[in-house]
Amino acid sequence: MDNYFTELYGVNVNGHTENKNNLKYLSWAWAWGEIKKRHPDATYTVYENADGWNYHTDGRTCWVKTGVTVNGIEHIEYLPVMDYKNKSIPVENVTSFDVNKAIQRSLTKACARHGLGLYIYAGEDLPEEEAAEKQDASRNAKNIAANNIISGLAKVRGKSDGEILNALMRQISKPEGTTIESLEYDDLMDAIKILNDWRLKVDGSKKS
Repeated sequence: MDNYFTELYGVNVNGHTENKNNLKYLSWAWAWGEIKKRHPDATYTVYENADGWNYHTDGRTCWVKTGVTVNGIEHIEYLPVMDYKNKSIPVENVTSFDVNKAIQRSLTKACARHGLGLYIYAGEDLPEEEAAEKQDASRNAKNIAANNIISGLAKVRGKSDGEILNALMRQISKPEGTTIESLEYDDLMDAIKILNDWRLKVDGSKKS
């Protein structure tokens, strides 16, 4: 059986978020819709207190308790009832609107515990698979750029690409014959910086 968490974690939610007070929020309606499309038997629960209220209180502040069940697994989320500054609202000032908003946010976070949108709560920009693809594309572009600079420097200096590459590898303490493509990412960045410095020197000598 496929891992449903991995399936939900891989969903790109970026087009359905909004930013408030430097925090990113996912639309509750969209999140629930995405889960139900993939798992029609999913359910959610808003837990009431002993008096039948849809929020809980210690006499000073309030919080809500919600649960989302997917594939028979329930994840529960507790969330304070907060103001627009994300500060707990004193119980005497709490309104039904505040509670309803907290319930929606709590259910969204409960969905995230099943994987949907969890990466945004972890401070990431993309799901792991898309982030890896984006990094691979970036690395490939940098590899191509580095090799192009090497070829350009070789032509200007009347040397072979291999001679320029070996000189570069000595600069970053790598053995001769090491290729750009085989470098670790940090070493690749160092190599590109050195290559750009060399290119600037060549361009400067052309102008003088």
